[in-house]
Amino acid sequence: MALLSVAPEAMRPTALVLNIVVAAFTTWRFREARHFHAKALAPFLAGSIPFAFIGGMLKLPVTAYQAAVGAVLLVSAALLLWRAFSPLAMRGEIPLGVRALPAILIGAVIGLLSGLTGTGGGIFLSPLILLLGWAGPKATAGISAPFIMINSIAGLIGGSLVAHDLPESLPLLAGSALLGAFIGTWLGIRKLSTRALLVTLALVLTLAGIKLILRAL
Repeated sequence: MALLSVAPEAMRPTALVLNIVVAAFTTWRFREARHFHAKALAPFLAGSIPFAFIGGMLKLPVTAYQAAVGAVLLVSAALLLWRAFSPLAMRGEIPLGVRALPAILIGAVIGLLSGLTGTGGGIFLSPLILLLGWAGPKATAGISAPFIMINSIAGLIGGSLVAHDLPESLPLLAGSALLGAFIGTWLGIRKLSTRALLVTLALVLTLAGIKLILRAL
């Protein structure tokens, strides 16, 4: 949406709706594959839900929103590159070891950022879980998918209290996102994501992030 110059007032709610559609499907797929772990997810949600709601209520000036989302996209690109080349991200599954209090604090920070920018927060949660050694790649994905879904719902509800606009093409966008989710979850469950795919996504996010920051200047 940043690359196609979608209006900022439509970008955030649209992104949150697409997050909900994709993450709901992904959550179901990972639960079917037995990679869903409610106890590990709970402390992250305890911190994130109220702050995602608050973030959804906040309305930044257009330039501030563009700068914030641009920065988030650039950080996301860096995290994708880290996942592409880090041995931690490519290792096998390990026993779950989520620590409740740090997880609540992490959830609160990511939840606020999620509601504020419409990014869902999973791009930040996944690397942190892997870096802290709390779970392996597939268990991490099983935690991140419902985290994105529930935070996006909270952010969208919070955003409904302020003016927002959804594009007429939303059903088409949701359909294409759902198709991508079907392919992506198959790759995530059956195979580890390839380095080339992560690097390509990082490049796209970098271009979009730079464009938004330049527009904000």
